[in-house]
Amino acid sequence: MKNILQATLLLIATLTLTSFSLSAQNIKVASYTNTVNPNDAARMASGGVIITGKGSTLRAFSSFNSSPSTAVACADCINFYKTTLGNSVNVYLMAVPSAAAYYTPNSAKSWNRNQGEVLEALYAAVNSNVKIVDVYSALTSHASEGIYLRTDHHWAPLGGYYAAKELARVAGVPFKDLSHYDTVNVPNYVGSMYGYSKDASVKNSPETFVYHKPRGANYTTTYIEYRLASDKRTIIGEGRPTQGSYFYNLQGSGAYCTFMGGDYKITQVRTGVNNGRRMLIVKDSFGNTVPGYLFFSFEEIHVVDFRYFNKNLKNYIESHNITDVVVECNIAFACSQKSMSSYKRLLTK
Repeated sequence: MKNILQATLLLIATLTLTSFSLSAQNIKVASYTNTVNPNDAARMASGGVIITGKGSTLRAFSSFNSSPSTAVACADCINFYKTTLGNSVNVYLMAVPSAAAYYTPNSAKSWNRNQGEVLEALYAAVNSNVKIVDVYSALTSHASEGIYLRTDHHWAPLGGYYAAKELARVAGVPFKDLSHYDTVNVPNYVGSMYGYSKDASVKNSPETFVYHKPRGANYTTTYIEYRLASDKRTIIGEGRPTQGSYFYNLQGSGAYCTFMGGDYKITQVRTGVNNGRRMLIVKDSFGNTVPGYLFFSFEEIHVVDFRYFNKNLKNYIESHNITDVVVECNIAFACSQKSMSSYKRLLTK
């Protein structure tokens, strides 16, 4: 009976994906073979954290076990965005793979599902009038570079750079390479994977957090900062629009909040670009690394976090004359019905 139920649920999911793909896209992700650490030993720590290597080669990342059928949640969300916003707004999907997609050694393959297959199923279920930013394929040729943090569940700023480059290509806007940026190194960074795994080897293998500040870019950053309750989730108020620095000088384990100071605010960046393109990024925390590489590409860049934004997103888009909306989500959220429902509710609250 259990097998019959599982087969029925899989058939329903497959039919749902098929119904989306009637006007969908046929995007094949790039093939990828791990040549970075294929022969490393691996062990499973607490919290489903896979640990490979040691010292300066240690990597700690979460296992990924969602099936292609779970892509229905994200496809339904992004299609709803496009239907709601109409033809006057370009809508982009930027689904970000996790480090497990690139750094799982051969000995641990059975601990993960293939993220490329999940993303292909997602792309096949997205309507053709949505613009796909295929981050997975954009990163495959850069896996040997520092595109993911070794001790954090996030990607590194360099991963966000390559994603921003692909976004600019899809959007048809200018983009400047890293020769136009100053590199900043923050030593002794230990990210979230120590807290998740409770494994001392992660704590004892700090890395250098590397980010880039645009050189010669003319921009101003305005924030509306939320006031949160003691649970750090419930918004109880918000401040007045205030100008501030886009890049915060944070050290050690706080360095990932270098960009915009974190998630608890609405950010608006006005640049010196005069092309009439105004972008809104609706994001999770992976999206924090992306906007700073687009100051040469868009006239305005607005950034909101789906977990904290408490206004009607459609009204916000209309009142700020937004031309391009990027829905960014990490692959775990893309496969989560709860997270995708939260993204959708922003348009109707």
